[in-house]
Amino acid sequence: MSSIADVLDRLTRKGEVYTGAEKGAVRCLACGHRCLIKPGMRGVCQVRFNEAGELRVPFGYVAALQADPIEKKPFSHVTPGETALTFGMLGCDFHCGFCQNHFTSQAMRDPASASSIELIRKISPQQMAEAARQARASAIVSSYNEPLITSEWAAAIFKEAKAAGLKCAYVSNGNNTPEVMEYLRPYLDAYKVDLKSMNDKNYRQLGGVLQNILDGIQRVHEMGIWTEVVTLVVPGFNDSNAELWEAARFLAGLSPDIPWHVTAFHRDYKMTGNGDTDAATLRRAADIGREAGLHFVYAGNLPGRVGEYEDTFCPGCNRPVVERRGYRVRAYRITGEGKCPHCGTVIPGVWTREPGEVKLNGAGLPLPMY
Repeated sequence: MSSIADVLDRLTRKGEVYTGAEKGAVRCLACGHRCLIKPGMRGVCQVRFNEAGELRVPFGYVAALQADPIEKKPFSHVTPGETALTFGMLGCDFHCGFCQNHFTSQAMRDPASASSIELIRKISPQQMAEAARQARASAIVSSYNEPLITSEWAAAIFKEAKAAGLKCAYVSNGNNTPEVMEYLRPYLDAYKVDLKSMNDKNYRQLGGVLQNILDGIQRVHEMGIWTEVVTLVVPGFNDSNAELWEAARFLAGLSPDIPWHVTAFHRDYKMTGNGDTDAATLRRAADIGREAGLHFVYAGNLPGRVGEYEDTFCPGCNRPVVERRGYRVRAYRITGEGKCPHCGTVIPGVWTREPGEVKLNGAGLPLPMY
């Protein structure tokens, strides 16, 4: 029986986001690790490897494929009420102990996730675009595992998606590089970053470096790609007032219009000793975001328990312009020009030009595509 590495190594092609180095080594540029990979060796992610001086990268399959509410990503300022065809592969450049997608992200590291090999489905970029059409999706999103390490595959899909008039987005840990972002720039409409902590020691436990993530958020924002940021609030890990203030001030310093989502942790994978995040903690975090000057702060994944923090308010007149419950849009008032209908203030985001077509009170549930 083939190992998961054997199967995945066959589902590869020559990479594009790398440079050559001495003695047959290659320098991968897909993520902030910038791995120098010698012949026969793998990068930190375990799915990009050097074969005879050529970087091989994942291509031609998915391990997860769902039609999701776009609010599930979460994006609150990208075509509310629409469906996003969301796909993922296997592997990650981090190893977060609280990962809620560990079955796919840690497939090459954790024997407990090795059976994810059964999820692999070969598919072409053209078939992905057709799947989006069948799902009546307005966007295609790379998520579930870390999309940066599979950027060549995402770019191939996004080319087809753009030709079909779809929007394209990443749900990422933000550990990007200037090179990979220039590679992706022609395709990405939106980019969601997980800002997991403002403590570098915490980040190194997860396999990253805090400054790389802060630089990554700034880079995406300054490129003009719509950016939303999520912090999973984990009790005892990153939930102190001081750390939440630091995150909120950093984002507000980039732009007060960057939406910040604070979401609830639940015990999962290797982090089972911490308690689940309660609604009061999320409201406290969201209050800090507003006090720090952020215009759009959301408390997620505890629907009906976080008050007004599910809704979008106009920063000009403070009236609700989008009302939500969980992943369902209950009311939508933003004009086709992206403005508040009451005072005319521009609401930053990627909005529909036809407000009357926004889907209200939908099921708000993901639909597996296979």
